[in-house]
Amino acid sequence: MPKGPFRFIALDVETACKDIASICQIGIACVRATGEIESWTSYVDPEQRFDTFNTRLHGIGPDTVRGAPSFPQIWPLLHDLLNPHHLVQHSTFDKSAVAAACRAYRLPEPELSWSDSVKIARRAWPEFKGNGGHGLGHLKVALGLKFQHHDAGEDARAAAEVVLHAEAHLGQSFEQLAQTSQKAQLSLLSSGGNFGGR
Repeated sequence: MPKGPFRFIALDVETACKDIASICQIGIACVRATGEIESWTSYVDPEQRFDTFNTRLHGIGPDTVRGAPSFPQIWPLLHDLLNPHHLVQHSTFDKSAVAAACRAYRLPEPELSWSDSVKIARRAWPEFKGNGGHGLGHLKVALGLKFQHHDAGEDARAAAEVVLHAEAHLGQSFEQLAQTSQKAQLSLLSSGGNFGGR
């Protein structure tokens, strides 16, 4: 697992079925002050069924997660890394899935700081509204990103790259674009890292 501190961390999850708590893969993309991205991905045993629709979407099924850690086994390690950082998700699904998984396993619901890279992309490229939109599928083409959609690690990296492209395009730092919470700002400052704009 990457070692911080980082400017921000993008997170993405894939789920096994319609139950939003059924996380079967988690990916993170950790962005350093230099813009370098360090990725980490793990399959997760959702301990419940896989819907055919979901498996067709991401290619993950019961055989894929056999022997993988369950969410309660992997979450404490991830939480220690995520908690002091500001997080990015592409839409609000990932935050909701993490919160649902914590509730399902009766774990404390995390108080994490989140921003949405969809909203950041809308600020950076308003012309995409009605012209392809701001989903990762269109941004992949429009921004020349290279990633495999519906893989949690790849999608997390893509969300991080969307933010980096938006920084360069608008001439604003992540802190300005994301409007980070006071908690995240204090955590970053106390880490002693250089988290200024690129």
